[in-house]
Amino acid sequence: MRIPLSWLREFAQIPAGATAEDVMADLVKVGFEEEAVHRPTDALRGPVVVGQVLSLVKEPQSNGKTINWCQVRVVPEGQEQTLTGKGIDPSGVQGIVCGAHNFVEGDKVVVTLPGAVLPGDFHISARKTYGHMSAGMIASVRELGIGEDHDGILVLSRIGLDPEIGTDAMELLGLYDQAAEINVTPDRGYAFSIRGVAREYAHATGTEFTDPASKVNAPAVLSGGYGVKINDDAPIYGKPGCDRFVARTVRGVDATRPTPPWMSSRLRLAGIRSISLPVDISNYVMLELGQPLHFYDQDKLSGDIVVRRAVAGEKLTTLDGKERSLDPEDLLITDASGAIGVAGVMGGASTEVSDATTAVLIEAAHFEEVSIARSRRRHKLPSEASKRFERGVDWQVANIAAQRAVDLLVELAGGTADEAGTDVGTAPDPVTIVLPAEFPAARIGIDFTEDQIVTSLEDLGAVLEKTGAGWTVTAPSWRNDLETKEDLSEEVARLVGYDQIPATLPVAPPGRGLTRVQQQRRRLVQALADAGLTEVLAYPFVSKAANDTFGVAEEGAPRTAVKLANPISEEHGYLRTSVLPGLLEIAKRNHSRGFRDLAVFEAGMVFLPGDTLGTPSIPPLGVKPSDEVLDALYDGVPDQPLHIAAVLTGHDSPAAAGHAPRLWDWADALDIARLAGDVLGVELVVTQGRHQAFHPGRAAQLSLRSGEVVGYAGELHPKLLAAHDMPARSAALELNADALFEAAADVVVARHISTFPVATQDVALVVPQDVPADDVLAALREGAGQLLEDVALFDVYAGKGIEEGKKSLAFGLRFRATDRTLTADEASEARERAVATAAERFGAVQR
Repeated sequence: MRIPLSWLREFAQIPAGATAEDVMADLVKVGFEEEAVHRPTDALRGPVVVGQVLSLVKEPQSNGKTINWCQVRVVPEGQEQTLTGKGIDPSGVQGIVCGAHNFVEGDKVVVTLPGAVLPGDFHISARKTYGHMSAGMIASVRELGIGEDHDGILVLSRIGLDPEIGTDAMELLGLYDQAAEINVTPDRGYAFSIRGVAREYAHATGTEFTDPASKVNAPAVLSGGYGVKINDDAPIYGKPGCDRFVARTVRGVDATRPTPPWMSSRLRLAGIRSISLPVDISNYVMLELGQPLHFYDQDKLSGDIVVRRAVAGEKLTTLDGKERSLDPEDLLITDASGAIGVAGVMGGASTEVSDATTAVLIEAAHFEEVSIARSRRRHKLPSEASKRFERGVDWQVANIAAQRAVDLLVELAGGTADEAGTDVGTAPDPVTIVLPAEFPAARIGIDFTEDQIVTSLEDLGAVLEKTGAGWTVTAPSWRNDLETKEDLSEEVARLVGYDQIPATLPVAPPGRGLTRVQQQRRRLVQALADAGLTEVLAYPFVSKAANDTFGVAEEGAPRTAVKLANPISEEHGYLRTSVLPGLLEIAKRNHSRGFRDLAVFEAGMVFLPGDTLGTPSIPPLGVKPSDEVLDALYDGVPDQPLHIAAVLTGHDSPAAAGHAPRLWDWADALDIARLAGDVLGVELVVTQGRHQAFHPGRAAQLSLRSGEVVGYAGELHPKLLAAHDMPARSAALELNADALFEAAADVVVARHISTFPVATQDVALVVPQDVPADDVLAALREGAGQLLEDVALFDVYAGKGIEEGKKSLAFGLRFRATDRTLTADEASEARERAVATAAERFGAVQR
């Protein structure tokens, strides 16, 4: 909402020197957000004055264009020019070349003199053009930044002005005014008006507020006016679609009269384009009082106005010239000819006010919020009227707004108002709320005095009746958002001041801190970041195909996923069952932008529905659900374990002189998975794995010692990578972090570090091709006994010298004792025991 300060000053006590920034700073105190400042003088700077054309000579040019060589007086006759500068004539008569032809000698115009700056940083200076020294410019509304018309210059007499020559044109046109723009939340529709903002400014500053509605002398009763019927006996959204319709008639209107500059400048600052006098009056009253109006050409109406729902197949051509197919839920304004407007959204073209209109019928109605919002969305017809109606409009202000429009049409358009009028409908019951005296303090957390509560609510316009335990509060008609005692408590806190609410942090009980799982999660994430991976966050919304590919290891295996009721797009209609799809999209996006060497990871939840999903009903508000109800709710919530996943693509390091970077491969993914286990003190069992998203021969299955599968690591499937335009050797891993946390010991005991020297020995074993290396490694570890400190596979070979169907596995063994230096014989004996165990289990033969 943009608020011109000159307009706001009529109803609120704003200091004379206050700027838009000052006003916004005060409005922030009562819960409004600052948006922007609109100040015409930021783009337009003087000298810009009123001038009179003394002479005009038309001069045809060789390019086919005819220019006007004008002499323009810019100071009153008999006075000398007080402005100085290059190009300003001391006599007060400027020679100006002008290409427009919509003015004649004697017309008063707006002249931008040398030294002025127009919107677009266009500097005015004296320059030679078309054989003349032109010192200034006769301006159009577009050049001044106050309109779009560029067909000719601005002739002041045509907008009803006859100012003295030399008058400051910027002041004359209201260009020194400024507007503060604030963000109005959906529950505070009353603030979409000068009336509402002025009231809030008074709340914020503790000053007096003058209600603009109180300055309008509207008749208490209207009768005998244009016929109006409300036929909405079966409300669709719980309330009648229309519960008040005020109609007033003004005859003898001259719709061609210009909009006065004070009105057009305020509308412009408020963000609304000036169109014609009747339309501008309608918009002006809406901005001032918050009540949208609609003007009909009464001579184009046929019979009584009827407010009703649309019938199937009905159509309407709206003011924007588009024919619209209406829905039976649409609330319409109709006459004997059919639909003439979508209620509260947009009028029809058939009854539009035009320059030929002489009799204007004013509509000021009150419509149900949801009905207007649904019609606006259905027809994609946002409008200033619907924006206000769907947030709620004051039922009581309709007749006042209609009278304000009548007064302006009489004053500015020369019309004559009919004494008769129409006011049909039934007032809604006032909203009464029981507010216990102690409730605001208990709800907000600070002690409010009785005076603070009463004063705050009365300032809102509420009526309070004292009871034994507190008050019965009747909400004001313009605050349809006040329905409960919680709403009233929030208003008390807002008006007393949010800054009065102390900021205190809860004190953790002694001995409490991060939980075991929180500590494990932090340790795991930090370890991956320390290893050089970059943490990212992906959306949890994926496609069905992504879940089918990553969610289960075997293609075609049964899988369930949570389908979103209102997805952001059909391509992202499910909650993820794996973290990898989002990571792959992030890698793909970075890769497409030239970032080819990536190592990214994410720790996030996946969503695994069980047999029950959701509940048939939602418990009512305001009542704590029973344990049985809560259990049923939790039973319907899908399991949400924490997974940790990573994607590695490109090289492991940047290229440099003397350094050739290495491509990430399956071994790196496996190392990162092992790092995750080591950090948590969990031993991962690595075996050959098969997963439809991974390369068939370069994937490892990761399990716990109990046999539970907790993830996969390796290179992604080449077809999958090709479909995502990713490098063919991209690696990935995914682990069920919650399963790791559960398997981790409460305390990880560090192994004793021996100070005695290590003895190393290598062994190469030939085993059948299908024997997993990890199984052989486990046999060596078991057979070597207590002296073995570590064993690691460092080579796999199959080929010349190795029998077909077999492979050679080379292991490095490290032996160390805690109490002595091992002899070579002791190390060799331990190695032989290890080899013997491998031979016994797998038929391993030492090379």
